[in-house]
Formats: sequence, C-alpha cells, structure tokens
Amino acid sequence: MSTSRSGWACLALLLFPAGAWGWGPNGHRIVGDVAERHLSDHAARQIAALLDGDGLAELSTWPDDIRSDPSWDRAKPWHFLSIDDQETLATTARDPQGDALEALQRLEAVLRDPQAERASKVEALRFYVHFAGDVHQPLHVGRRADRGGNSIRVKWFREPSNLHSVWDSGLIESENLSFTEFTRFIDDRSPRQVAAWQAAPYEEWVRESFCLRGAVYDFGREAPANPGQEPELGYGYAFATMGIVEEQLVKAGVRLAARLDAIYAGEPAPAAPAAVPTSPDAWCGR
Repeated sequence: MSTSRSGWACLALLLFPAGAWGWGPNGHRIVGDVAERHLSDHAARQIAALLDGDGLAELSTWPDDIRSDPSWDRAKPWHFLSIDDQETLATTARDPQGDALEALQRLEAVLRDPQAERASKVEALRFYVHFAGDVHQPLHVGRRADRGGNSIRVKWFREPSNLHSVWDSGLIESENLSFTEFTRFIDDRSPRQVAAWQAAPYEEWVRESFCLRGAVYDFGREAPANPGQEPELGYGYAFATMGIVEEQLVKAGVRLAARLDAIYAGEPAPAAPAAVPTSPDAWCGR
C-alpha cells in the first residue's frame, strides 16, 4: 500500500466509528479471494461478465467505502444483526429497516431475478459479497448494550482501541500478511469440511457467530485486575482467538462460493430451519 493510501486508511479509521466496518478491508478481501478459489467455472464466467473482469476481492470493500455518502445511510443497518445474550434469532427484535440476514435474503433474490437490470445486479453482488463476510464476524451478531463491542474500550498491543475494531482488523493485521498470503495459508480445509459448511443456511451462519461471542469476550490472563480498567490485549488474546478468525474467514468464503454457484446454476439454496430454539443454550447446543 502506498503512503498516500495508507494515510487515507488511517484517517478513515479516525473519522468513522469501528461499528461502521465489518471485517476490515483485508478481511473482506480474504473472504472474496477464498470464494474465487472455490467458484465453479460457470459462476466465475457469469460474475466476470457482470463485473467487466473485476474480482470478488476487489468489490468486497465497496459497501464500507460508500458509508461516508449520506445517500447510502439506508444501508447502515444491513451490516449487522443485534441479538442480546438472552435472546435467539427467534426472539430478538429485528430492525424494520433491515439487517444482515434480511439483506442477504433480499440480495440473493435480486441476483436470481432474470428481470433485474444489470446495474441492480452489480449493486446487489457488491453488497452480497460484503454481507456474507460481515455475518461471519461474531461481533456483527452483537449485543445492543455495547454496540457489538464498540463500547468495550481495550488496549491492543498498548494502543487505544475497542473490541470491535480488534476483531474487524486488529487480529488480521497482526499477522502482517497480504490478503492473498492470508488466503493461501488458511484455505486448506478438507472437501468434507467444506461441503458441511456449504450446506448450512443463512440462519446457521448467524447462529455460529452468536455462539462464538463467549470466546470473543474471554480475555483470559489479559482481563483487567480491577473493574473499570481496560483489558490490555496482545499476544495471549491473539493466540487464543486467531483460530476463530481464520475459520470464520475461510468459512465465509467457501459458503459465499457455494451460494453464488447455486444462484448462477439456478439451483435452490439450503432450506431455512423449520424452527429456531428460544433458549440461547438450546440454540448453541450447550
């Protein structure tokens, strides 16, 4: 990244709250890159034609890039889905303006619609790729009280931050890898594992993120000694949670690929569950 672009990226992080981002730019590019590695040839050709040759990694950050434009304010609720600790997807109050789950369902319908205009399909695909990544970031299925970890102030390797920002970008950037290097290192799952992940409906994507939150808030030995102190997170927290980050990124990518394959082949998507438990313990299988 050039000095100029790096400077603008840092300025953006200062100007816009961490809640304005899903995974950071590299996280979304990783999801798009993993998806491209798993796409069928047919879907890849259809997407290339729609995007005039651009790839999924390139377009994946667009929904964050436009968030400073007030004309896109309506899209802000689509990046997340709030579910408090004592709720499940069956009992939470959904945002009437939409949320990540509603957006994925709606955008898939646009991509499948043979009557939809090309511009509408391009816009839908940009959002769809991005939100497939967002919903796999556990704090995008977050608690209302702390705004998905945005209100949890922490020190990240001695620098002021918040828990949401650590998960959006801090953990990924701590590996000091390009998004293509990161993809190459994590995209090594067995065909059986990939097939199991790809068979899951959107509601399962949400459930998994919700059920991972316990690990997100577990600061281990880096927890503050006194109430009110900021956790000082670093190598210990990264070691404990990086496996989750890597699995959620690769999982999002292979699932995105499967959904796009189905869309462009005209095949049905995995069916939603007949019912979702109202108990969080039952929902998470605890």
